[in-house]
Amino acid sequence: MNNSYKEVTVVVVSHRGKKKVLNLIKNISNNFKIIVVENSYDKSIENELSDLNKNIQVVFSENNGYGSAINLARKNINTKYFFVLNPDMRKIDDKLINVFYDSANELNNNFGALGPRFENVSEKSHKQSNINEKYGQIESISGSAMFFCSEVFDKNRGFDENFFLYFEETDYCFRSNKNNFKIYQVNSQKVYHDIGTSVETKNEEELSKLKSLYSWHFIWSKFYYYRKRYGKLTAVILFLPALLRIIFRICLNTISGNKVTKSKYQIRLNGLINSIKNNKSFKRIEDF
Repeated sequence: MNNSYKEVTVVVVSHRGKKKVLNLIKNISNNFKIIVVENSYDKSIENELSDLNKNIQVVFSENNGYGSAINLARKNINTKYFFVLNPDMRKIDDKLINVFYDSANELNNNFGALGPRFENVSEKSHKQSNINEKYGQIESISGSAMFFCSEVFDKNRGFDENFFLYFEETDYCFRSNKNNFKIYQVNSQKVYHDIGTSVETKNEEELSKLKSLYSWHFIWSKFYYYRKRYGKLTAVILFLPALLRIIFRICLNTISGNKVTKSKYQIRLNGLINSIKNNKSFKRIEDF
């Protein structure tokens, strides 16, 4: 048996994403231990996963965010490495996991995180390293697929649980780089990310609320990250143009009577103001 089976745990974080989780792990053999953190109390996922006859542990958690769920999974991991995956990832199988295991050993575990190369995303949403390098050093990788050495993850103190959504991986990578554990892409391993499809919504109204939730947390988390990295005063100065644009858009849509677009910008403004005030990232989908 390949040593990777004994030394790598696969972690999947889900929030009512049962179908995506099932689709993701069907190509991963039962040689790997799989931990699914379900950020809801939907017990039906446990029954359906048990039917797959795989080595799966389901951990149920209150929805405190992506980073918090990964930290929780880490408490249940006793392997040297773990591979965190979004449910909406594709082209994940044993072969890919084994390559990451071999890469980690080749790098002598001297890395903060490893990520794959993405085939179906823009440079804006997923910055990528030089494709000609076997291990492309990069400032940050996408949180949708991150391979960790457990010991190094602990040295970096895991994820900052103040982030609910967005920028938690950027913050982790920034801190890891400061600790001289560099971030790399394994450019031979190419995957697909169906961005924004990991949460299953019941109807258009719930989808609209989900988009509002994403919008609020994106700007909250971005300012919080900037504040951690540059200090509050510098963060406010850097965000001043964005703040003025948002206020202008609210005024413009008030005049034109476009309530939908006005509401969208009001949500962004609320997220930014709460972050500036140091308020927690408290918004949940039921708040919209």
